[in-house]
Amino acid sequence: MSAHWDVIVIGGGHAGCEAAHAAWRTGARTLLLTHKPETIGEMSCNPAMGGLGKGHLIREVDAMDGLMGRVSDQASIQYRLLNRSKGPAVRGPRAQIDRGLYRAAMQQALAESDGLTIESASVEDLVIENGRVAGVTDDRGRTWRAGAVILTTGTFLKGVIHRGDERIPAGRIGDQPSIGLSERLYGLGLRMGRLKTGTPARLEAASIAWAELEMQEADAVPSPFSFMANGAVLDQIACGVTHTNDETHRIITENLGESAVYGGHLSGKGPRYCPSIEDKVVRFADKASHQVFLEPEGLPGNPDGQTVYPNGVSTSVSEATQLAFLQTMQGLKDVRVRRYGYAIEYDYVDPTSLHPTLELRALPGLYLAGQINGTTGYEEAGAQGLIAGLNAARATTGQDGIVLGRDEAYIGVMIDDLVTRGVTEPYRMFTSRAEFRLTLRADNADQRLTPLAIDLGIVGPERCQAFDSKIQVLHRARSLMDSTRLTPNEANRLGLNVNQDGQRRSLGQLLAYPGASLELFTQAWPEIGAWPEAVAEQIQIDAAYAGYLDRQAADAEALRRDEALVIPADLDFSAVGGLSNEVREKLSAVRPRTLGQAGRIEGVTPGALTALLAHVRRARQEAAA
Repeated sequence: MSAHWDVIVIGGGHAGCEAAHAAWRTGARTLLLTHKPETIGEMSCNPAMGGLGKGHLIREVDAMDGLMGRVSDQASIQYRLLNRSKGPAVRGPRAQIDRGLYRAAMQQALAESDGLTIESASVEDLVIENGRVAGVTDDRGRTWRAGAVILTTGTFLKGVIHRGDERIPAGRIGDQPSIGLSERLYGLGLRMGRLKTGTPARLEAASIAWAELEMQEADAVPSPFSFMANGAVLDQIACGVTHTNDETHRIITENLGESAVYGGHLSGKGPRYCPSIEDKVVRFADKASHQVFLEPEGLPGNPDGQTVYPNGVSTSVSEATQLAFLQTMQGLKDVRVRRYGYAIEYDYVDPTSLHPTLELRALPGLYLAGQINGTTGYEEAGAQGLIAGLNAARATTGQDGIVLGRDEAYIGVMIDDLVTRGVTEPYRMFTSRAEFRLTLRADNADQRLTPLAIDLGIVGPERCQAFDSKIQVLHRARSLMDSTRLTPNEANRLGLNVNQDGQRRSLGQLLAYPGASLELFTQAWPEIGAWPEAVAEQIQIDAAYAGYLDRQAADAEALRRDEALVIPADLDFSAVGGLSNEVREKLSAVRPRTLGQAGRIEGVTPGALTALLAHVRRARQEAAA
């Protein structure tokens, strides 16, 4: 091919879609190469989006005008807000998704991105010139040249499916693996390894005895993913709930030798927080049963609605054993299987080999996003894709990369975890990973990230206008709550029990008192009743978290001071006195960008940080003399 692109994205999964769209939004000439364009946006595993931590990532991608939130809302068939009874910081929007609708909506969104090119190609190698990536070649010998390349290969790098005695080379069921690219990466001398993930059987909906099951309904009030949601909601479905039992566990235990892991057929480590049913039976032998959610993969009238995903029983045992243990569960006595479950093992690159921009340190111009970096999940992949696409495009025009801080976004927490600590198992986002989760809430992702995205020029006019309108109303609301102050007697007349200390208190302070609500204030200040729901929610959260947010802001400022001390990129850590050999090796492997990042590397002690700080300051003084 003679055309030259700014950015080429390899792979049409969730990371690839976000990467290509983000690069395109910068104005970069962008090409998306994928084996099968018809599978772009495919949900390869579970038919759901969001959850605890994951829902935060979707909201952040959306806040930066990414696709995942808007597309999910076009396909959501059961909205549920997890942890609704807990504080706003740990609530997680989640939804069951119609697979076909999601895939169609994602493909339409990319097709409507005028100037973003999509081509079918099986990329097998990189073009490397003068020590940096200059393009890719495919299995037909065609060369595609670019200023930057993004690999979003998912589970395709030397992927192997395991099911009982079967070993099938595949990136996912029905798709060939990528062998050449994997060999090229190994040839670069990168630190690489094998990970695994798994999926359960797919069940025929009509063969399930739904009347025997407990049913889980959608929330009465939906919680959409996108800040641009217009209120339109698809028909909402219910999911069934069943459980494993002693007989289920007996069958699995007697056939553990068929399992990819317990039969010794693979070495890759699987996700600890999403174990196979074999893992559950072995690791939790004292547990009598495990919950299984029967999740329809689409609306009843759609093709995918005839298939059910049994969430909680991913497995790699033989087909006969899978059918046997499935039919022991309530409601599944006569179940028919449409496709059997399997485990898949694949190559990944140690993410400590990356800059925080997601560019590979060993090969400038090459960016990695998604499962190739050791993560698991659609949401983690999409968030990395957005950052990789943005930074690859900026690099081709000589601009600095964008790095989100741990105090700015869950995306920043995830990428910092990856490039600083690496992975020993597939990485999954949780709210507990964020030190600043009181400020990194799902509800305020637009306030945190949309202004930055606007400054970067990657937000469309419709979102810019909607965000500006929301912020104007929010500023007026906050001004009213802060400037309007009541005496204790005035507050008491509203029914609030306030100490008679003579101090005036703002409406914002009073809102945190027991029995206080915005409705209580509406009679005296009618404009409060006209606030949009999103604005009212923000005001209530401001009041509930006020004292905590001040303390967290101080902690974030301390972190920023550490992050402000930049470690020279070419620093020879062997020349830093006072470091153990182990610490020197770890610092040399990760090559932290700042003192703060160095402090988050496992095994780097406060004493080592002090020695590193002194060395960097001394070197600067000598250079300035």
